[in-house]
Amino acid sequence: MKIKKRIRFVIVKTIGQYINILSYFNPKKALQLSYALFSQPRIGKLTKDNLPNILKNTTSERLKYKDHHFQTYIWEGNENILLLVHGWESNSSRWKKSLSYLQKSGSTIIALDAPAHGQSSGIEFNVPLYTEFINIAVKKYSPNIIIGHSIGGSACVYHQYLFPNSSIKKMVILGAPSDLKTLIINYVQLLSLNTKIFNLLENRYLEIFNFKLEDFSGRIFASNISIPGIIAHDKSDKIVSFDEGKKIASRWKKVRFIETENLGHSMNDADLYKEINEFLFEKE
Repeated sequence: MKIKKRIRFVIVKTIGQYINILSYFNPKKALQLSYALFSQPRIGKLTKDNLPNILKNTTSERLKYKDHHFQTYIWEGNENILLLVHGWESNSSRWKKSLSYLQKSGSTIIALDAPAHGQSSGIEFNVPLYTEFINIAVKKYSPNIIIGHSIGGSACVYHQYLFPNSSIKKMVILGAPSDLKTLIINYVQLLSLNTKIFNLLENRYLEIFNFKLEDFSGRIFASNISIPGIIAHDKSDKIVSFDEGKKIASRWKKVRFIETENLGHSMNDADLYKEINEFLFEKE
């Protein structure tokens, strides 16, 4: 295991060094490469022939947004509808362990595959595009509950910020990052990229999405959320810092922050889902 980690460390740093050198001779190509490494998932894709068992016995639908299509999976139930939004380098099968707890309510449960994940189209992932996928699904299915994990949770927060008057009445966010700038800084540090690359990436986001990195923040978006919610984050999460969850919770008026231990980033836990179920399905 230590040898594999060492090999991975050397590979990552070598790629970073190559991009740094390239930035002085061909900054355009260096930017393209660094942006692609950040935005293109390497795992998480699915085909009809390799669907996990949890997704096989569902009603599936393919929805469209502009030139994209995205996949949804439906576990039929009653008129109460939950929408599940997975995270980076994953797909809708990530809900396998939590599904049995959520189905106890008898609800209809719908999961969607993110851009460039599962059976959805594309090779690039970004939160604004994921948010548009969510919005199409919300308009079609009218869920009253949305649950997001990791960067999927960030997309849920952004969706509620952009579209506050949707059918959604409650929201649960699991292990989600708050600040895009923090993600970029962590990525730059992981590869030991130079300041020039960071500035190029910063300018690219401004050019494509028309926002500064520091302005794309769950902490900012949450200040406009009026529906009640839960944010759960594990203290031992090595993928997304515990502080990121606290940032979002600090501005969300009607939120309950649940601090867990030894669950890691997956957040799969019977006690946690019992608490979530009580919040979601308690009588008003």
